[in-house]
Amino acid sequence: MAKIYPFKAVRPPRDKAGLVASRPYEDYSIGELTAELEYNPFSFLHIINPGYKFQHEITGKKRFQLVKNRYLEFKESKIFIQDKEPCYYFYKIITRKNIFSGIIAAASVHDYENNIIKKHEDTISHRETMFKDYLKEVGFNTEPVLLTYPDSEVINSLIKQTMKSIPEYEFSTHNKETHYLWKICEPGVVDQIKAEFERMPFLYIADGHHRSASSALLAKEAKETNPNHTGEEPYTYFMSFLIAESNLKIHEYTRLVTDLNGLSKEEFLIRLDEHFRIENRGIEVYFPSKKHHFNMYLDGEFYSLYLRKTNYEFTDSLSTLDPYILYEKILKPILGIEDLRNDSRIVYIHGKNDLIEIKAKIDSGKFAVGFGMLPLTIEEIKQVADEGLTMPPKSTYIEPKLRSGLTIYEF
Repeated sequence: MAKIYPFKAVRPPRDKAGLVASRPYEDYSIGELTAELEYNPFSFLHIINPGYKFQHEITGKKRFQLVKNRYLEFKESKIFIQDKEPCYYFYKIITRKNIFSGIIAAASVHDYENNIIKKHEDTISHRETMFKDYLKEVGFNTEPVLLTYPDSEVINSLIKQTMKSIPEYEFSTHNKETHYLWKICEPGVVDQIKAEFERMPFLYIADGHHRSASSALLAKEAKETNPNHTGEEPYTYFMSFLIAESNLKIHEYTRLVTDLNGLSKEEFLIRLDEHFRIENRGIEVYFPSKKHHFNMYLDGEFYSLYLRKTNYEFTDSLSTLDPYILYEKILKPILGIEDLRNDSRIVYIHGKNDLIEIKAKIDSGKFAVGFGMLPLTIEEIKQVADEGLTMPPKSTYIEPKLRSGLTIYEF
């Protein structure tokens, strides 16, 4: 059973929520970032980019210390205020194409360690350690791990009923999204939510594998130095956004490769022909409609690639995944890309980007070839996690993506 608990969030007052909330730091162009830091003193970006105050880029542990200082300044200025009682937070995002709604809560590190919260991606140990050190220094978490659960009539009903009331926050953003947040502290509703999650045998990480792994590392380290450890300390939980499986939006990633690994175009196509039936689509923009079909853009033309199943063996859930097939039959043996995380010859573009934009990147000469595929399904992701397997890097780009700074979890 899953332990999903309410917590006392640190968050901005109603009138400043829209000003505080920020997209992930890496989503901003240099111009956007400069403008936001220059003209919005309430932006959460001031906390995670503390060197701006000194007009100096600061890295390492010194940056962590300054992040904490900026955060404390926001609390001292009442830009952040902590709720007096533990609450769940219902959150809703309306984008141009989708509506997402779910619950912000605290998830258990113990559940993560015992595979009640299941994973489907590998993590990199040095990134885990770096983020653990960051969490330890600053003492708070602002980016919830995206967890998914089987659709629940009880939770759906509670969310729908709550969202009929006036929200705590309601604001729009420059990219035409509208964000809403409701605070849920009534004991009866809190108990219903807690009990419903306790009936669920498993939850699945949709996004945030490094964040959850780092929280587990932090809890382990804190436990070893706390002689009075009980297992219910704040550091034994991490902030999560829980969303029903049917409400997730899963995109694929397109792979762009800088060169053909010393092969001519003709040699490359001949190598591909061993495992794929190839059709030249010319300038017709082609996108696959079935699993194990891929699109390829090469030398100004689109191609469709159909896996020759008589020449490929499906052995487990991982072997059926299109990102895995692409790696095993093209990227590694033909293009010589062994390390999908660190090889500078490969770049990933998430499937929200238009194929025409990807075509333009290849036509510019920066890349030689690009490959696309259908997005994975939640059933495929769960099956890989259930079998204890891990998918190739950048197999999924999953929405929703939450804004930072609206709810903060202190430990």
